[in-house]
Amino acid sequence: MKYLVVGLGNIGPEYELTRHNVGFLILDRLADENKLSWESDRLAFTSLLKHKGRQIHLIKPTTYMNLSGKAVNYWMKVLKIPKENVLVVVDDIALPFGKLRLKAKGSSAGHNGLKNIEELTGGQDYARLKFGIGDDYPKGRQIDYVLGRWSREEIDTLPIYMDKAIEMITAFSTIGLEKTMNFYNK
Repeated sequence: MKYLVVGLGNIGPEYELTRHNVGFLILDRLADENKLSWESDRLAFTSLLKHKGRQIHLIKPTTYMNLSGKAVNYWMKVLKIPKENVLVVVDDIALPFGKLRLKAKGSSAGHNGLKNIEELTGGQDYARLKFGIGDDYPKGRQIDYVLGRWSREEIDTLPIYMDKAIEMITAFSTIGLEKTMNFYNK
């Protein structure tokens, strides 16, 4: 069984530790824990995690957030991975910091990375793991907030939530979407 797990973010040191890059951060942590390395490949950094008889292909698109669909569409086709085996890890301002929500499908809710994935893969029917980054910003300052760095308090607790996200990723690829949602979306 093959899976594609996509961490959304932007490449470049100026974005590295920003809230918008939490998808990259989670996949980096997953790769580090499993002593995996990243390869620079077409439209993405790629890595392969073998877990309980599954091949979990990890990608971090190098297309920048708003064009993430190019990488997702390309790697789905090259690896011949059906949409039901795709999981996108993404930041979400509608959820409080650290809250994790796994969804089978849904709208982009204004998230340009998700919007581009919908456009290029033909719809909203792909799983997404939303990582809450909160919405503690003044009116009109959303972009500054999501592209801003984590607060000291957030940095201190971020690993706890990232580890839970990693558990959810591996559960998605072993016990499936429904059981993972039932167990973790409390």
